[in-house]
Amino acid sequence: MSAADWSGALRDEALPPLLLDRHAVQPLVVVGGGVVGVSIALRLQARGRPVLLLERRGIAAEASRGNAGALAFSDIQPLASPRILRQVPRWLLDPLGPLALRPAYLPRMLPWLWRFWRASRPRQVEASTRVQAALLALSAAEMPYQLALGGASAMLRRDGNLHLYDSEAHWRASLPGWALRERHGIAFEHLHGAQALAALQPGLAPQLCHATFVPHWQTVEDPQQLVLRMAQAFAAAGGRIARAEAQALRPEADAVALQLAGGQVLRAQQVVVAAGAWSHRLAATLGERIPLETERGYNTSLPPGALDLRRQLTFADHGFVVTPIGGGVRVGGAVEFGGLAAAPDYRRADAMLAKARRFLPALKPEGGTRWMGFRPSLPDSLPALGPARADARVIYAFGHGHLGLTQSAATAALVERLLAGEALPPELAPLSPRRFG
Repeated sequence: MSAADWSGALRDEALPPLLLDRHAVQPLVVVGGGVVGVSIALRLQARGRPVLLLERRGIAAEASRGNAGALAFSDIQPLASPRILRQVPRWLLDPLGPLALRPAYLPRMLPWLWRFWRASRPRQVEASTRVQAALLALSAAEMPYQLALGGASAMLRRDGNLHLYDSEAHWRASLPGWALRERHGIAFEHLHGAQALAALQPGLAPQLCHATFVPHWQTVEDPQQLVLRMAQAFAAAGGRIARAEAQALRPEADAVALQLAGGQVLRAQQVVVAAGAWSHRLAATLGERIPLETERGYNTSLPPGALDLRRQLTFADHGFVVTPIGGGVRVGGAVEFGGLAAAPDYRRADAMLAKARRFLPALKPEGGTRWMGFRPSLPDSLPALGPARADARVIYAFGHGHLGLTQSAATAALVERLLAGEALPPELAPLSPRRFG
């Protein structure tokens, strides 16, 4: 298939089905066509590894399709923290607020919530922050190479991020987090007063009186198009992409067998599991219980002309961001725990859009497209990255939460290392999936 044909197939979510030679053993199979899986496949293929990339729907069809497009290398604070725990009661009392937990799903969430609470203890937060900072520093170093591999360097925007606060109390509550970032060498500038804020983003509501500007924050023009472009580069250089749903893994003497939907069995010398919010299901077939949950995130994408938006805006106290995407504007965020099967509650997207209009009076809400996606989240806010306990020929690379795009380049580099039989660097050893017992 030509590069042009691949581009159309990927965009239309019309991946060719897997044509299987049941006697063949694939050298390497990557399961998952989101930004993490595609980044891994592209990097390994560039290093001369023959790779088969399996995706059950289409490239960037899930969380990578509708995220905020941020390379949030300054987000070193784990979500599991006293800072978040203090806000949970207030958020939960708002039925359309930044955090929701569907009552029927609560019994299934209790073990995860218990682990989240334990991960929020100060000593654990300090340890998780060190690991997160090291992982993000590695990704910042590797991202230019990753984008160049995919022919996507020109999609990068270097406009910075403006964190906005609608009261002095909210701004002061953020200061410990900024002090932590300062200790890790992250540059920022606190701003006060309408004139200082308007210089970076005109048209803000008057109640937005304080802000913090992060100058080195980056975004991409369109996260879905970025992943599609990387997948096209992978395919054009000889990488194989096929539509198939892996449902189980089974170690054999000379291979790892992947049981596919429809009854087929694919055999591989090595397997990388990078299937986002569905990854724990594959791990479970190897007898491993990794506490992965899905944070259901919502957004509304508005067409060009919706707002004169200069850069990404973050409203942390209200749980959403406003981002320039594909020439238009995307308003999104929030966390809803409700599993993979429940229908979307688009009132959550509508509530964020209403809040954005309150803070950005010139925002035009007409013509928007609502979306919901599944963020794969582990209770300590760190991804699972390392060999499966049951079989070292299987490498896990999932659980990136809100930071899949941001951490994708580092994950690809580390998976390359793991597949070669090397250990993670000492500062990143806590990412091992074995930390869950």
